[in-house]
Amino acid sequence: MTPAPIYIAATGIISPLGRGLAATEQALWAHRSAIVPLQIFPLLQAGPLPVGQISDLAPHPSLPRTHQLAREAAQMAMQGCTEPPDAIILGCTTGGILTTEQLLRDKSCDRQAYGYHGLLSVARDVAEACGCPGPALMLSTACSSSAVALALAMSLLREGRMRRILAGGVDSLSRLTYFGFHSLQLVDRNGCRPFDLFRQGTTVAEGAAMLLLTTERPESPLAVLLGAGLSCDAYHPAAPHPEGRGALAAMQAALADACLPPSAVDYISLHGTGTRDNDTSEAKAIRTLFPSPPPLSSIKGAMGHSLGAAGAIEAVVSGLVVSRGFLPGNAGCDHVDPALGLEPQIMPKGRPVRTVLSNSFGFGGNNGALVIGREDMLAPDTSRPPKKPLAIHGCACLTGAGLMPDTLARLRAGGRAAGMPAMELLGPGLPPRFIRRAKRLTRLSLQLAASITDATPGMEKPSAIFMGTGWGSLTETCDFLTKLDESAEQFPSPTDFVGSVHNSPASQIAILLGATGANVTLSGGDYSFEQALLAADSLLEDSGRSALLLSADEGHARLSPLLDPSVDRNSPLADGGGALYVNRDRRNARCLVRLPFYGRGAEGDLMERLIETLGGPENTAEDFAAVFAGIPAGTAAQGDRQLADFRRLTGGRIPVCRYRDFLGQFASASAVAAVLAVAYLKEGMIPGALLDGDDLRFEDGRKILVLGTGNFLTAMEFSRP
Repeated sequence: MTPAPIYIAATGIISPLGRGLAATEQALWAHRSAIVPLQIFPLLQAGPLPVGQISDLAPHPSLPRTHQLAREAAQMAMQGCTEPPDAIILGCTTGGILTTEQLLRDKSCDRQAYGYHGLLSVARDVAEACGCPGPALMLSTACSSSAVALALAMSLLREGRMRRILAGGVDSLSRLTYFGFHSLQLVDRNGCRPFDLFRQGTTVAEGAAMLLLTTERPESPLAVLLGAGLSCDAYHPAAPHPEGRGALAAMQAALADACLPPSAVDYISLHGTGTRDNDTSEAKAIRTLFPSPPPLSSIKGAMGHSLGAAGAIEAVVSGLVVSRGFLPGNAGCDHVDPALGLEPQIMPKGRPVRTVLSNSFGFGGNNGALVIGREDMLAPDTSRPPKKPLAIHGCACLTGAGLMPDTLARLRAGGRAAGMPAMELLGPGLPPRFIRRAKRLTRLSLQLAASITDATPGMEKPSAIFMGTGWGSLTETCDFLTKLDESAEQFPSPTDFVGSVHNSPASQIAILLGATGANVTLSGGDYSFEQALLAADSLLEDSGRSALLLSADEGHARLSPLLDPSVDRNSPLADGGGALYVNRDRRNARCLVRLPFYGRGAEGDLMERLIETLGGPENTAEDFAAVFAGIPAGTAAQGDRQLADFRRLTGGRIPVCRYRDFLGQFASASAVAAVLAVAYLKEGMIPGALLDGDDLRFEDGRKILVLGTGNFLTAMEFSRP
């Protein structure tokens, strides 16, 4: 299979430097800094630190700042387009947290007011504004989030699953990130000075960038996305590997993906945050890969570090560099640090550029590198064989009933597995250093990783981690904000800040297992596991490597009833998760898994399209032994209608298990349902208690469908190899 080129057909960008391509290019040529003292929210103590903020964004009566930025950038990118994108794929770390912070300070109990807190709400809002009928995916890998989003979009387009994807990133300033980076002593009071001898830290910023990627050549493409590489340091929750091993691996993978040697790179868009460790680590990686490095610079000295949006903003700038032929200057660097062994391009300069390597590195050692270039830099032969299906070789789950054996036993006896696993279950056998400061979600995730390792004898350690979480680490987020308020903003917790980022649990798993491949966290609300599965199926290599695919969420007494519309504050909390060990090898596999359908949950012919994807009504009724239907309580009426439509269209012949009735209402319940499907396929029997009838025994050829309903409609198919 020879994939089509991935063209950057249109872009939208809003940053402290300005709005749109023209304003961004003008600001870069002017070599000016847009870093100024914080203004967008008041402080209780001391003077404001420098930030990169967008000063002319008018407050919206209901839409959080992050959503406003995303919507504006998306409208720019889609201006004049007559056809909606097939998917929305964004990177973000903050979601609606700035609004949530104020609501919590006001002690608001209005659940509707918290409706834009979750990361998925940003992608969903953009999808609705663009009329996108397909998936709205939200990646959260700290400061590499939008670079990873672009890598996933490129992979899906190459495989021919989609033709047009709107991909990018967004983040707004918030108290969490402003005080969080300050608590880590990673903020330079003089502004961001990448690669400067006297640099003392970064400058937190905000912004958004969207790229309309397509396999159909537009009339005037800005540039072409040539390759992408992902890696994980598997070293430390917040510090990069001191020798830059993960950064080096990501750059090497991106160039290999683009079929280009290092000598073909004309310019490197540095991650260049201005922190001592990050700049040192990146410099070592570059010197290892490039004996004579090409021109390079970081634009963060001009606009600050926009966190999850940085990779997309710098991808748009890289497209400008290629199409306009210039090198941005390294603002903020007055005295180059000689210990780094690099000479950044200090002042902007006109020069033809064919290929740019753009770096993005984040907390937890989550690394992404992109290669962006001119169309004539496309490799003449980039043929890739079709990927084999994902094969499952091991599984594990955690529920209110306990670990997988206890969960299966409880359900087999006709009981419910809803509730929260006891804390004493979350840690036995794990190295003390991993759980000493870890709170609930990280412990849940580490225990799942340890359990699946123990339950899969002879298993090689996975090279990649794909994780879903609907709400992230609620305990750390709540504890950080509570301590911030109680101390009048004087003593925020650096440990809670690092633990609050959505990708923290997956990064801890990577450190535990030594997994240095792709480390991708997705936050898709009730569809988080499905999003992780889609990412794993697209990004996992066909080269014998294995991955841990999991999803987990924690119940939090204060935040869960406010944030999750499916959680009833008058009912006991439930949480947990499920994990699968996957690769592309069918030999000795327990079963195969695929995600044949993922659509936005509007009414109309959506269910008809899902069933046609499965082979039509008759084949669906014959092929599937049972349907495990996920009906989130927050969208119960819509989910009930969708399930009724499914049953009507398939003749009502397939037994249905409404699995949340047994597992409880939490975002990652579908991951547990997936584990149950694997277990029952192996047994060839589903307990009658789950189907409101007798035990269901079925022959080898039958499959199990895990159906997701509500705002999106998803189908996961499990079959024997």
